[in-house]
Amino acid sequence: MNDTVHWLTSDEQRSWRAFIRLHQKLSAHLVSDLQAHSKLSGSDFEILVALTDVPEGRVRFQDLAKEIDWEQSRLSHQIRRMIKRDLVAREECAEDGRGAFVLITAHGREIIEAAAPKHVVTVRRLVIDALTPEELAELERLSNRILERVDAETR
Repeated sequence: MNDTVHWLTSDEQRSWRAFIRLHQKLSAHLVSDLQAHSKLSGSDFEILVALTDVPEGRVRFQDLAKEIDWEQSRLSHQIRRMIKRDLVAREECAEDGRGAFVLITAHGREIIEAAAPKHVVTVRRLVIDALTPEELAELERLSNRILERVDAETR
């Protein structure tokens, strides 16, 4: 183990702290906005979006956990809460008897279809419209580069 710490320079520290502030404030604002307009939590929204990304609106439980990068126990608790509110349902897998599917309900689809346009307006106002097309492309490139490093370390 290397005991020498390569401390951040002043410029690196300012960049890092700006990034962290951005992440925290933007996440908090988006979640607060979702709650105010749709009564959905950020977790509800993330799961409903993942389910609406597939045409049949149903995903194997373990595939959903991988898709949204959650531990299975966290997902289980969230799915139970969402089932009580009729946003999703759980369906046993007939093929193998061990797995289960999570599927969006008609009520869940109504809720996400009402919430998504307002969410997009907020994302556009706060992020998309604040950047030029070139800056947006650069943001995507930088984000993907960092995600590749994070994913490489978590495999």
